[in-house]
Amino acid sequence: MHKVSATELASPAIGDTSTFDIQLLVVDIDGTIAGKSNSISTAVKQAIVAAQARGIQVAIATGRMYRSALRFHQEIGSSLPLLAYQGAWIQDPATQKIHRHLPVSRELAHKLLDYFEQPELRTLLSVHFYINDQLYVREITRETELYAERSGINPIAVGDLRQVTSNEPTKILALCDDTNIIQQLLGNLRSQYTPAELYLTTSVATFFEATNPFVNKGTGVRYLAEELLGLERINVMTIGDNFNDVEMLEYAAIGVAMGNAPAAVQAKAQWVAPDVECDGVAAAIERFLLCKK
Repeated sequence: MHKVSATELASPAIGDTSTFDIQLLVVDIDGTIAGKSNSISTAVKQAIVAAQARGIQVAIATGRMYRSALRFHQEIGSSLPLLAYQGAWIQDPATQKIHRHLPVSRELAHKLLDYFEQPELRTLLSVHFYINDQLYVREITRETELYAERSGINPIAVGDLRQVTSNEPTKILALCDDTNIIQQLLGNLRSQYTPAELYLTTSVATFFEATNPFVNKGTGVRYLAEELLGLERINVMTIGDNFNDVEMLEYAAIGVAMGNAPAAVQAKAQWVAPDVECDGVAAAIERFLLCKK
């Protein structure tokens, strides 16, 4: 079997892909298969169906809640487990089996909450705790309303979030319209917690996210490919658009960034597809999976 060299993985563009045996395609949702319309275009759906007709399995890896991502999973006709919450929650919709669930410890959840509730931050942030695939919030803010509308879920306002942490949260999210505050939050908390304590990232510029340290889309895709499907990374292609996609772009034999991805994310990919609003996923599928030499 062909092994990918470091040079091939570092290359910003891939020419002849006939040596790649891609059997698994993993795609992100927001900014990747779904743009401003919050839906999948006909062109992207047709390309995914064409890839599946070639025997390539297609899965979703997203920062979204499982229940929020499920309609996209169904729309692309995936028969694989769904990777939600950056891969912290991996569940098979067909059997309802949860293959993996790696939550944030209660102690760290409380410490993050203490940080978010500092006087200078409390009024600026909307804090979301995701527990048992439900969204709990201190109060319903405008940011939470917009988030809930796009996600298709109903947030549960509980006041003090500590009262719901008898079960450990799958993910913790802090929202703020001021992207500078999100970046400061990310920098400050990365200086306080090591990668062995928490995985900290942004999925969009206004979303700060914290999960279990063993969680990211790279480890999630690896688990799906190697543990559940018996594949290797040489058999995997991934497509994403933001910083929470970097690890799965780096893991895959072919990692594709969207044209709307930040430059730092594009730099981690082997190829940059057109923008999500220009059906970039369809272009990537056509280039790498449907037009093999």
